Amino acid sequence: MSTFKHKLPALPIAVAALVSGVAAPAALAEEEVPWTVGRLYFQLNDTDGDLGIHMKIDDDAWKRVEIEDPSERTILNISVRGRLRRQGLTELSFESAEPGFDELSPEEFFARFPEGIYEIEGERLDGVELESEILLTHVMPAPPENLRVNGMATPDDCEEEEGPTVSNPVTISWDAVTESHPDLGAEGPVEAVRYELAVEIDEGPLMTVNLTGEETEVDIPANYLALGEEFKFQVLVQDAGGNETSSESCFLVAQ
Repeated sequence: MSTFKHKLPALPIAVAALVSGVAAPAALAEEEVPWTVGRLYFQLNDTDGDLGIHMKIDDDAWKRVEIEDPSERTILNISVRGRLRRQGLTELSFESAEPGFDELSPEEFFARFPEGIYEIEGERLDGVELESEILLTHVMPAPPENLRVNGMATPDDCEEEEGPTVSNPVTISWDAVTESHPDLGAEGPVEAVRYELAVEIDEGPLMTVNLTGEETEVDIPANYLALGEEFKFQVLVQDAGGNETSSESCFLVAQ
């Protein structure tokens, strides 16, 4: 289900440097301040069996970004040139390639990206140095389980088994995630801060709903369900540490 993409709300952070009560541009040029948005995290698709590393940054116009791992080795370096350098960039996000576990095991993936403090450094057009320190851990939230449609169980593998057939109204629900993944990564405390439900129709529009970490069901609008018969859906959970895990399933709607 490669069409599912996840966008998170920006969390603004304002930092001002004052010298004798007056903003000093020269001092700002030497002092590092956090990115307005600076996120680095792991994302697991538990259904497909793949892991990736993701980044999201945003700030006033900037011309350079660099990521250093806990050993201070550069793993990403982007600099703008020419007309784009004069214009500057603001929002930027990436997600790494996500080969299946048969190509890259979870153990190999986590060895490639060790736990620790990663630094996202950059420079704005006005000379201000940007730096956000991100603690990356191998604690992945457990996958959302017991995915249900109108209280009916849905399959773990929609390639092997057809989903249940339901009629309007339709409610998708799942169990709250309260623990770390039982089979991969590190064991540790998990606090769900956000769920995202994505529903898609073959060759149709994608519907996404963002929820708090306490909401575990969604009513699907009847006008969306009227667009098709076969639906796939994905439930993603984001942990307080930033890492994300998703599960996928499917259902049919009787028209």
